Amino acid sequence: MSVASTNNISVKKKLPDWGTSIFAIMSNMANEYNALNLSQGFPDFNCSDELLSLVQHFQEKGFNQYAPMPGVPVLRNVISDTIKKVYGRSYNPDTEITVTSGATQAIYTAISCIINKGDEAILFDPAYDCYTPDIEANGGIPVRIPLNPDFTYNWNEVRRNISSKTKLMIFNSPHNPAGSLLTKVDIEQLIEIVKDTDILLLSDEVYEFIVFDNEKHESFNLYDELYKRSFIISSFGKTFHTTGWKIGYCAAPVYLMNEFRKLHQFVVFASNTPIQYAYAEYLKDEKNYSLLSEFYQKKKDLFAEMMSDSNFKVLPCMGTYFQLLDYSNISDKNDMDFTEWLTKEIGLATIPLSPFYENGSSSKVIRVCFAKQDDVLIKAAGILSSL
Repeated sequence: MSVASTNNISVKKKLPDWGTSIFAIMSNMANEYNALNLSQGFPDFNCSDELLSLVQHFQEKGFNQYAPMPGVPVLRNVISDTIKKVYGRSYNPDTEITVTSGATQAIYTAISCIINKGDEAILFDPAYDCYTPDIEANGGIPVRIPLNPDFTYNWNEVRRNISSKTKLMIFNSPHNPAGSLLTKVDIEQLIEIVKDTDILLLSDEVYEFIVFDNEKHESFNLYDELYKRSFIISSFGKTFHTTGWKIGYCAAPVYLMNEFRKLHQFVVFASNTPIQYAYAEYLKDEKNYSLLSEFYQKKKDLFAEMMSDSNFKVLPCMGTYFQLLDYSNISDKNDMDFTEWLTKEIGLATIPLSPFYENGSSSKVIRVCFAKQDDVLIKAAGILSSL
């Protein structure tokens, strides 16, 4: 642990090897060079008018003070009902569901509940960027296992990396940035690995309602062996096009949720009150989440069709609103240099894949966000197809 000092005041750094996230770097670069921004993962269109009206309604009705620490009861009840409807899993809304200030906060809190100094946590490269620093901030040791080149799991490698220090395994499906999904076979392998252990699981399912081509999202809620040892995390921001509202939730058996709430109360205590009430009303209508895959399928297909004659290889995308593009037929630059060139010289900002790996990656792949208006996707595809 390194020490930072200024004017004889020193601070022992918890994360000495971490700087600004690649998302902030590329978005800032996009702004500086006035580039079309397909880098950071958020929609460029607004949420529904109905949802906006609901927020205004609850604000005007005076729902503007602290919410209860676990979240407003009506929202927790609707979340419980929705999980039961979609996955057949029953959670007690009073003791097993907590509303959080975004999925990122939920992930940090869950990891902090489990990981102590010297504990190991297994995660998979490429990995979303918050997992490893969360582990390290708690004194833990991240054990990063590369996915196969096609972003499938090497379960023999998983077995080889489990030790007496393994306390947690982190999964993300649908997967950011790869767009891949855990399969039924993957779930069977995972159950076989963990069933006779005390290993806990964190399942990051924030894109649970964005799955394509009739594929199935294998939620950990569907499997008793996984459910009983899992923190399962989702995000209203991803589901309802409201990433800036920063509301998510964690569902877990009561013995895990008890520990989660001990920390949650001192991290944020409670999340935005009128927005919670608005989500509770909006979530009651099944169509507000059940049609999301169809909505994004059209955008994914539009972009892929526009890119079909380009020099990029459009890689498979089974979920999320991210598309990976292989640029190996276009440039020998590494992905960091290529995205910088693409932003500064061509006017289009994307995300390189190498920052999602522990030791970088030599693959020539970039990530594009297609949660954008159709005219933006058409314009972006035109720029990329000209290369």
